This record gives sequence, C-alpha cells and structure tokens, in this order.
Amino acid sequence: VQLQASGGGLVQAGGSLRLACAASTRTFNSLAMGWFRQAPGKEREFVASIRSGGSTYFADSVKGRFTISRDNVKNTVYLQMNSLKPEDSAVYYCAADLTGWGSFTDKYDYWGQGTLVTVSS
Repeated sequence: VQLQASGGGLVQAGGSLRLACAASTRTFNSLAMGWFRQAPGKEREFVASIRSGGSTYFADSVKGRFTISRDNVKNTVYLQMNSLKPEDSAVYYCAADLTGWGSFTDKYDYWGQGTLVTVSS
C-alpha cells in the first residue's frame, strides 16, 4: 500500500486546511486510516483515525476543530482542520492499518511521506 499525502501549506491562525491522503490499494475500504503529526523537536503524536466501519477518534487537542472522513471510491482519507492554532504546526503523516481497527499509537502498517502544515500567529 502506498500513501500519498497532500494539502499542507501556510495558513494564518484561525484558518482552515484540508489534508488528503490517497492510497494505492484495491482494499482501501477494509483499512483503518490515521493521521499523525510531528513538530520539530517533538515526538510523533496521534491526531485522528477512522476505522473501516467509519468510527472516528480524535486527540483531545484537536477535538471540535478537526474532522476525519474517507471516500472509499476515491481511496482517499481527509483531515479537515479548522480554527488552526500555531501549535498545530507540524509535518502531518497519514497511515494505514490492515486490521481495519486503527490505533492511538503508531502501530500502523504503512505510512505516507508527510505534508507540512505551518500556522502563523
């Protein structure tokens, strides 16, 4: 499974961005997908995930501001980020879990290359 993340960029605080992660697989609908982020000097952290059945989970730091969705026809998972804060600045990675369950940890089977999000104050 190859994952291609896109949609990062520079945005002012309070603004929005939508990240996309396209997966090259015929079994996308059976995968759980996750988004993680890593800021400079910090460890990679969980942001959000969506199970194959559609259940979603979010880190406390992004609840109410971010949403995750998936399009099983386009084999793509999205992360809609609203009310962005400077502390949201990081490289965002998408990941795929073959079990379909996902995880709050980084125990995913495949990872994308990351897309940089910078939020200016």
